[in-house]
Amino acid sequence: MDAGTGTTAAEAAVTVARLREGMDRGVLSFPLTAFTDGGELDIDRYRAYLETQLAAAPGAVFPACGTGEFFSLDEDEYRSVVTATVEAAGGRTPVVAGIGYGWAQAVRFARIAEEAGADAALVLPHYLVEAPQDGLVAQLEHIAARTRLPLIAYQRGQVAYTAASLRRIAELPGVIGLKDGHSDLDRLQRLTLAAPDGFLFFNGASTAEIQARAYATVGVPAYSSAVHAFAPEIAAAFFTALRTGDHARLDALLRGFYVPLVELRDRVPGYAVSLVKAAARLRGHPVGPVRAPLTDPGPDDLADLDTLLTAGLDLVGATR
Repeated sequence: MDAGTGTTAAEAAVTVARLREGMDRGVLSFPLTAFTDGGELDIDRYRAYLETQLAAAPGAVFPACGTGEFFSLDEDEYRSVVTATVEAAGGRTPVVAGIGYGWAQAVRFARIAEEAGADAALVLPHYLVEAPQDGLVAQLEHIAARTRLPLIAYQRGQVAYTAASLRRIAELPGVIGLKDGHSDLDRLQRLTLAAPDGFLFFNGASTAEIQARAYATVGVPAYSSAVHAFAPEIAAAFFTALRTGDHARLDALLRGFYVPLVELRDRVPGYAVSLVKAAARLRGHPVGPVRAPLTDPGPDDLADLDTLLTAGLDLVGATR
């Protein structure tokens, strides 16, 4: 594999500035990938759905990540999804594409995303094995040396950085931030204190709004929103309430929508994605089913989701 060329600190700084501006403006959108009923990529339906996401003015858009079923896409499908996203964003909204698996395969996806015009890449947790801290750092070193895309590391599952490792990856010119999915606020506070000025942090917890206030107290106000994928009206209302300190509004949204959504999500493994896709279909977006190994919700869970969706939209004065 060719050594490639990494990004420069100056190039990375431009992307950091754009992302920081977006993070102050709105939630981070992780769009669903549209499939036909037979499970084939439906790029036309994806484009139509993506326009509704971009119309809600997210801070950035992250195609082909967890919610977008990166793990089920082949390289040609991935190229189509990222290219369509870059074209739709038109330079107005930063595009951060998901990459992952071992570093060699992650580089292949990074190069596709780079050719498609993405602004940065989110490095999803590597496949299967646990690794020592030196290995986690080396993983990012290998990727950063072989792509001009600035990188955001994602710690979740078997990936968790120590403060010492965070300092090491933050010294790489191509690594600009960290997305956290562990929700260990003690560890996260240590990481934010260890990071250099300008390093980006993102709340990547499942249904991140549940812990958004807690994350903000340790200096991590930006978050990804799966709810934005099907109800940007609810996501925007929560974001505004969080930024303005309207705690009564936050509590009402949490009690009436987000907590029940999490309880429904926890019924079946994989519902963090398949419930979101089902909710998008309930809103009239023909994004199709999830791909195996995920499964779509059954009739009882769909009925509960439909009721909950109506309740959430009623809370923010939106219609079906």
